[in-house]
Amino acid sequence: MNVLRNQDVDQLNALALAYMGDAVYEQAVREHLLRSGRVKPNILHRQATTFVSAKAQAGVLKKMTDEAFLTEAELAVMRRGRNAKSGSVPKNTDVQTYNFSTAFEAVLGWLYLKGEQDRTDEIIAYAIDTIEELRGAIK
Repeated sequence: MNVLRNQDVDQLNALALAYMGDAVYEQAVREHLLRSGRVKPNILHRQATTFVSAKAQAGVLKKMTDEAFLTEAELAVMRRGRNAKSGSVPKNTDVQTYNFSTAFEAVLGWLYLKGEQDRTDEIIAYAIDTIEELRGAIK
């Protein structure tokens, strides 16, 4: 296996970081749902979508920036992710929301690839807790 050094991770395209972050976050959300006793496949998919949707991720990122939760280095990666041009936007969201969700995923991917597991877990927990709180308010 080819090893990515930290300086290599810093040079990765923001969309590549978001690609990794998407997978890391998706796995964490699936584990969260299963561990919280939600096990019916159709319900799992529907509930997972509330966590991994562009709208949810953009909302989490906004809260993180409002609360100064991210470090300067994480903010720099966030800006790279937000400004990355993907060439396409999913039909179920607007460009700004999509850009902010890409930024959220880029930060997660960057931290994960840097081997910053504790901080990756902290951000994922923050995101899941935030979305669970919002879902509780909606119910």
